[in-house]
Amino acid sequence: MAKLNASNQPKQGTILLNPGGPGSSGREFIAGQNGAVLQVATGGVYDLIDFDPRGTGGTIPFSCFSNDSARVNYNLKAPVYLNSLDTALFATKAVRAALAQSCQENSADTAELISTGYVPRDIIQIVDILDEDGLLNYWGFSYWSVLGATVAAMFPDRMGRVVLDGVLNPLDYFTGRDVSQITATDVSFEGFFTGCVTNPDICALAQLTLDSHELSNTVYDLIYRLKYEPFVTGPDAASDVFGFSFLMSAILSALLNPFTWPVLASGLHRLLTENVTEALTLLFLTAPQPTIFPNKGQEAVPAIRLSDVPLETRNTTSLAQVLEELYATSRLLGDSLATLPPSYKDWPFKAKGAYTGDFRAKTRNPILFVGSDLDPLTPLANAWNASAGFEGSVVLEHGGYGQRVFRDFLFLFICTRVPFIPPPPAAVTVK
Repeated sequence: MAKLNASNQPKQGTILLNPGGPGSSGREFIAGQNGAVLQVATGGVYDLIDFDPRGTGGTIPFSCFSNDSARVNYNLKAPVYLNSLDTALFATKAVRAALAQSCQENSADTAELISTGYVPRDIIQIVDILDEDGLLNYWGFSYWSVLGATVAAMFPDRMGRVVLDGVLNPLDYFTGRDVSQITATDVSFEGFFTGCVTNPDICALAQLTLDSHELSNTVYDLIYRLKYEPFVTGPDAASDVFGFSFLMSAILSALLNPFTWPVLASGLHRLLTENVTEALTLLFLTAPQPTIFPNKGQEAVPAIRLSDVPLETRNTTSLAQVLEELYATSRLLGDSLATLPPSYKDWPFKAKGAYTGDFRAKTRNPILFVGSDLDPLTPLANAWNASAGFEGSVVLEHGGYGQRVFRDFLFLFICTRVPFIPPPPAAVTVK
């Protein structure tokens, strides 16, 4: 657990927060710039606490491998996107089955203890230890919106000021059907092209003199061409060959962080004009840095995510139907969520302490749900769906691009507005 003391007095209480996940370390998130931004966003009058949920960081560490060599070997074999290769689905099923066996051999004693259902109890224990007013003040992002909805459903009388930002639909999450996550992904990507055409002075792609629809089709053609014709920029196979998966990671990261759109546009322009070396340099600025040495906490992601789906649901879910729904929902990222369903039938663990109730409650204080219909991974519709179950709750529609209003705070904290990003179609509204 990590604590950032209030910078202004008198202190008004404590806020618990976390970056999302599952699998993310809360202690690492609050350190450095994120903590400073959150202090500004909350007025500096609250202590801020973040912690590592079960299975992540230093809390009940979860590892499926006995040594780093085995971990590296798995990471090299695991496809990132099911559309990256024609055989990726079959490879994913085999690799995930092997992961399940390895987890059973190395962490069977903890695998059933790190589900989402346990963490609300941990959170309430933290609130009790604080010895303030007994109420939970909470700002949860992405997956932590699921956790926030769960703690609110389990302990409605303990809710203080609760903000769920970048909302996942908890009902979809616990049934393993996260199709609703990507309902606005393609709209967000089209906004990237619209912003480019309307701001040609700062968008390198505009040099191609195409309209937004033509630009979109040109980039999609490039994405799919890279499946079969990866680029080679040098002799090092580890770093100088990149293709479909790398470009998809760069695009998704940029959609989540719109202030990187000009960099993405420049990288795509270099690819389309076959200046591959410069393109690689630029796209590395937006893409998550690849590594064959994943953090042990990353192994908790499938452990938590799969264990949260009831065993009977995993055994009866139609893989073909889920994949069809994902692909039909988003042209860009339908396969980004498709690597989890092939694991359902092989995952052997049933979570202890799982929450099996509904998400309907009247909380002591109303919950604020925050979202945008331009959010590429946690769209506004999820905020409305989650809000429907909590009496008196409010939905704040911020109307911006990117994921979570917290990113807007971060953006404003470190730089001025990028003109590239088109204005939202409507003003900020609270309903």
